[in-house]
Amino acid sequence: MQSFDQKFANDAERDQLLREFVEESMSAYQIPATAFDSYHVKRGLREPDGSGVMAGVTRVCNAHGYIINEGERTPVEGELYYRGYRMSTLCENFVKEDRFGFAECCYLLFFGHLPTAKQLADFTKLISGYESLPARFDEDILMKAPSRSIMNKMATGVLSLYAYDENPDDTGLANMLRQSMQLVARIPVIAAHAYAVYRNVFGGHSLNLHNPRPELSTAQNFLRMMRPDKSYTDEEAKLLDLCLVVHAEHGGGNNSSFACRVLSSSGTDTYSAIGAAIGSLKGPRHGGANIKVQEMFDCIKENVRDPRDDDELTSFLLKIMEGKAGDGSGLVYGMGHAIYTKSDPRACMLKRYAHSLAEKKGFGEDFALLESIERLTPQIFRKYKGVEKQMCANVDLYSGLIYRMLNIPECMYTPLFAIARVSGWCAHRIEEYLTAKRIIRPAYKCITPHRDYIPINERK
Repeated sequence: MQSFDQKFANDAERDQLLREFVEESMSAYQIPATAFDSYHVKRGLREPDGSGVMAGVTRVCNAHGYIINEGERTPVEGELYYRGYRMSTLCENFVKEDRFGFAECCYLLFFGHLPTAKQLADFTKLISGYESLPARFDEDILMKAPSRSIMNKMATGVLSLYAYDENPDDTGLANMLRQSMQLVARIPVIAAHAYAVYRNVFGGHSLNLHNPRPELSTAQNFLRMMRPDKSYTDEEAKLLDLCLVVHAEHGGGNNSSFACRVLSSSGTDTYSAIGAAIGSLKGPRHGGANIKVQEMFDCIKENVRDPRDDDELTSFLLKIMEGKAGDGSGLVYGMGHAIYTKSDPRACMLKRYAHSLAEKKGFGEDFALLESIERLTPQIFRKYKGVEKQMCANVDLYSGLIYRMLNIPECMYTPLFAIARVSGWCAHRIEEYLTAKRIIRPAYKCITPHRDYIPINERK
């Protein structure tokens, strides 16, 4: 049987036919902007003031950035709570006690309280015991179909774990917790090994697959697996650990967590729900924004002769907002957030603890440029848009530079986000399944009028 491609005389004929179908489809996907207002549709499940439509109840996390006072949205300093504990307080105490905190953060999200020393030791031991990938997983899943997108390969890997699970569809609490802990343990390994395959196939480098060591933290193991010589400093690993804690959770309404909850509400398996969350996080409007920040940052460095000159930097940032520079989107990536107004506590944490490493590694000027972008963008935005709106730096503004300082390649920025966030996704999945007990099924208004069928030989 001939393949589809062989039925065409050449590629040009096939491509021309495809272009004709694209043009044919244009009218099928046009909806007038007025239709959304006419039917009171809340695009993006957002209220007119930009806040999210209330779609559920959770005990996992609270991201707080404003209050509603007599119908008006009033900005406040941002706060992020994991199971009632301030994320910033957790980070500060992990630093004060000079220890890795991500495993404790995962325990908190899963079980709702901070662990005792014995509970944390037992939990960490259990996670470490789950880190090994199934036999031949690297060869059969990661190597046979290498991908230029590590995120897509992570999603493929997670979905493939279903086939290695002896009880994949059981949605009892014990089984979902077991699967969740396995995913927390294995996703960092899948990401690191997928990257090693990527470097080998698309970069021509030697293939080195380093396995995790049970006595090391997630951050230590990740750096060890990513680097050919497996070396890292304690300061590097502890800064990466803080990044994981900062990114671990952000409420049920963010796009990837909501995607996970939507799939979980249908009763599907854990691997399908987490695979969907990874696909969501890949998007440049969500987790992929950290890469867009670095692309914008490099563009600014290439085009602004003196980044310390506020006037020159202001002029270029205005060009970005006008769509005349950068990627043409008009967005200053890393600035602004749907919830946070005065400050993003995640950005504050990363900025606070990354400064010393930036100076040590020769990134002091880059760090200062980010601070200038953070300082100048709100006033430029208000002047350009003519609106008085509070705007703060979000977590993506500083996370990319931290990963760059840690010599982590850009293609791994969003996978690191996923490695951290899987704990939050799993907590939301379990909560959705056990408490809501109803499939998420919002309504869409169809505006296509009824049409009568026309026999094919009478169509024009």
